[in-house]
Amino acid sequence: MSGIQAVTDPATIPVAKATTAPATRHAVKPDTGARTEAAAGVITDARERIDDLDGRIIGLVQERMAVSAVIQRERIGSGGRRVNLSREMEVLEHYRGQLGRPGTALAMTLLELCRGRV
Repeated sequence: MSGIQAVTDPATIPVAKATTAPATRHAVKPDTGARTEAAAGVITDARERIDDLDGRIIGLVQERMAVSAVIQRERIGSGGRRVNLSREMEVLEHYRGQLGRPGTALAMTLLELCRGRV
């Protein structure tokens, strides 16, 4: 994948360390839940990164939906069925293998987005 680096271990994500400023009784940044300005800055930066990642993920899902539509059109046009269950099982197993049990739910959602309800 060009220009995209997969991160599998959240501990490897570079994040600035909070300074040792004393905690206050009230959150410094209520929208972050942080009790120090330094922590609020780290959280704000990390949230911006998550927003960027979410935008990229949504774009990839939309691209996957378009590719799936081509596959369905060609399969149906050639006299085949709309859904290929053995292929869907491969997708489910791949996601489960990479992400564990929640990966299966994610794959099911992607499959539903790409082919509709069965």
